[in-house]
Amino acid sequence: MAQQTQRVEFAGSQGGKLAGRLELPHGKPRAFALFAHCFTCSKDVFAASRIAARLCAHGIAVLRFDFTGLGQSDGDFANTHFSSNVADLLKAVDYLRSEHEAPSILIGHSLGGAAVLAAAGDVPEAKAVATIGAPADAAHVAENFHAHLETIETDGEAEVELAGRRFNIRKEFLEDIRSQELTPRITTMKKALIVFHAPRDETVGIDNAEKIFVAARHPKSFVSLDDADHLLTRRKDAAYVADVLSAWATRYLGEEAVDNKPLVKGEPDRVTVVETRSGKFQNQVIAGEHLLLADEPVSVGGMDTGPTPYQYLNAALGTCTAMTLRMYADHKKLSLDRVVVRVGHDRIHVDDCAECAEHEGNTKGMVDLLERDIELEGDLDDETRSRLMEIADKCPVHRTLENKIVVRTSLRS
Repeated sequence: MAQQTQRVEFAGSQGGKLAGRLELPHGKPRAFALFAHCFTCSKDVFAASRIAARLCAHGIAVLRFDFTGLGQSDGDFANTHFSSNVADLLKAVDYLRSEHEAPSILIGHSLGGAAVLAAAGDVPEAKAVATIGAPADAAHVAENFHAHLETIETDGEAEVELAGRRFNIRKEFLEDIRSQELTPRITTMKKALIVFHAPRDETVGIDNAEKIFVAARHPKSFVSLDDADHLLTRRKDAAYVADVLSAWATRYLGEEAVDNKPLVKGEPDRVTVVETRSGKFQNQVIAGEHLLLADEPVSVGGMDTGPTPYQYLNAALGTCTAMTLRMYADHKKLSLDRVVVRVGHDRIHVDDCAECAEHEGNTKGMVDLLERDIELEGDLDDETRSRLMEIADKCPVHRTLENKIVVRTSLRS
């Protein structure tokens, strides 16, 4: 999706530089979000990069960064703990607050989700919090190196292997996570909360999601991630989280969400189209009480945030066809279970179009072709199917498109 990625640096809680990526949509962002990654991961882990990109496509700017001692950030991981992660997160908030605007949305994955819950109360500008596969208490992370706990307690530290990499875990880390109490912070954070969790998450059990949800006050929501794995390694799972999160957060972003309020007053008997000034081609479509977006693909300079004009044209013919068939089938009491209509648009040479000779003016050059494919589900005989295909040609939009159309344009002062 169309976006701008900036590499940024800011001071961490232990004095070193923290490395981050700020992804900005073209045009004014609807909101800013801060993403905290999972334990021993980095800002570039699949879940973080894919969710950030998808949210950016929805007009939400996202800062993701490496905690101290991880990824491209300065510092020694062995000297960090949960409290320093929370402090790093608040430093990231300070960076956004000073350079852009404070984040309206806080997002945390796994232990990053616990850090977000711990820090949320200290970010007054944040309106919404999202956790993804998060533990209900920071001490849960110790299960990742349970076999080394005795050594850490006895010797003060131990080298453990996590996700194929070696890390030094010190006794101070254990003492810190054991001292954390997330429940009171969740209860008092005064933010809208959405909890994403997979029921079969083998790293952080689903019971953690229940504890977080019960501790939180309303408004709160829970979304099951079905068979997703803990790290959201499948692209479709990360995309699903971002799409749901974007739609959910709109309720709490107020007028900052461009698709949450008409930019101009619509008229009941007309469709009104107005530029959003976000990106090059994005337009808001106001049809009665309905708000939609139109755009162009990234390949031609758009942001791909909505259907193209021709896709709306195809949709007009497709929806009218399906509705016309449904009205006829219900009137005749036909066993038509479902109608599926697929419509495509193309420009072809008139010589390649057998039907074109029948239409006045189509004697040479190029012609617009709408190809409509209709699928009829149900217990229907051949004669009934043939009759339904005849009815499809009687849909009002079909007739309008086949008529000579006059477009009358005026300049409104």
